[in-house]
Amino acid sequence: MVHKVIIIGTGPAGLTAALYAGRANMSPVIFEGPQPGGQLTITTDVENYPGFPEGIMGPELMDLFRKQAQRFGADTISLMVDKVDFSSRPFKIWAGDNEYKTDTVIISTGASAKLLGLESEKRLMGYGVSACATCDAFFFKDKKVFVVGGGDSAMEEAVFLTKFASSVTIVHRRNEFRASKIMQDRALSNDKIDVLWNSEVIDLIGDESKGGLESVIIRDVKTKQDKEHQVDGLFLGIGHSPNSKLFKDYLDLDEKGYIITEPGTSKTSLEGVFASGDIQDQKYMQAITAAGSGCMAAIDAEHYLESI
Repeated sequence: MVHKVIIIGTGPAGLTAALYAGRANMSPVIFEGPQPGGQLTITTDVENYPGFPEGIMGPELMDLFRKQAQRFGADTISLMVDKVDFSSRPFKIWAGDNEYKTDTVIISTGASAKLLGLESEKRLMGYGVSACATCDAFFFKDKKVFVVGGGDSAMEEAVFLTKFASSVTIVHRRNEFRASKIMQDRALSNDKIDVLWNSEVIDLIGDESKGGLESVIIRDVKTKQDKEHQVDGLFLGIGHSPNSKLFKDYLDLDEKGYIITEPGTSKTSLEGVFASGDIQDQKYMQAITAAGSGCMAAIDAEHYLESI
C-alpha cells in the first residue's frame, strides 16, 4: 500500500497538518515519535494559544489537537521513525519492524531545547524551569529569575524577561559572552540584568508539588566553590537542536541543521517532501506559528498530489 501522506512528528505542526490532510481525504498517517505532542507536553500552563481565555495545560491542548485530527481520519501511530529513503518514489519510511510507502512526506520533528542534563532540571521543567521566555515570562511578574547561557539566545531571553521579572541574572561559564556585540550591549546596559561570570548551575532545589523551583546551586568554575541562590525561575538560553538527523542525506539543511524551505511555503529541496514547525523555523518557535505552518504543509502536499 502506498499512502498519500505520512507525517513525521506530532507537535502543533504535525497534528495540524494531519487535521488538514484528513479533511482533504488524504488519509494521513502520523508517527508520534518519542514525545507525542512535542515540547508542549512539558509545558504546564499555556496562556497564549488563541481560543483558551482561561489558559490550558500543554498536554491537554495537544490531546485536543490529536482528537480533532483523528476525527477526520488521521491514523496516529505511537512509533518512532528509524530510517527514511527519499532516493526513489514512492518514499520509504521505517518505523518499528514495518516499512511504509508514501507519495508525500511532511516533516514536523521539531527542535529540542538544549538542557543542562540535571535530574532536577527534568523534574522541575514547567515548575519554575523553562526553555522559552516568550512562552513563560508572564508567569514571573515581579519575580527573580536566572538565565543560563552566553549566546544571542540567552541575551534575547534575558532582555525579554526584564519586561516582567524584578531582576534577571545571567549565569555564564566563561568570563565573556559569545553573543553578538549588539545583543551583549543590549543586555549589559539594562539596569535589571546582572551577570555571574565563570559560573555554572550544578543543581536545582524545589518540589514540583509544592510550588516548584526554590533555589539554584551555582559553582564558580575557577574556585570550585558552590553557593545557593534563592530564585523563582530558571530559563535555559543555550539554544535548540533541530531533530533533522534522519533527513541530512536527502534535504538541504542550514548550518545549524534546520531544514531549508522555500520562502512562503513548506517546500523543501526535494519535491514531495514538506517541512513545518520548529524543524524549519528557528525564529518564532511558537505553538501558533507551528500550527500555521502545519496547515501550509498539508495544503502544499495536497496541491502536489493533484499535480502528479
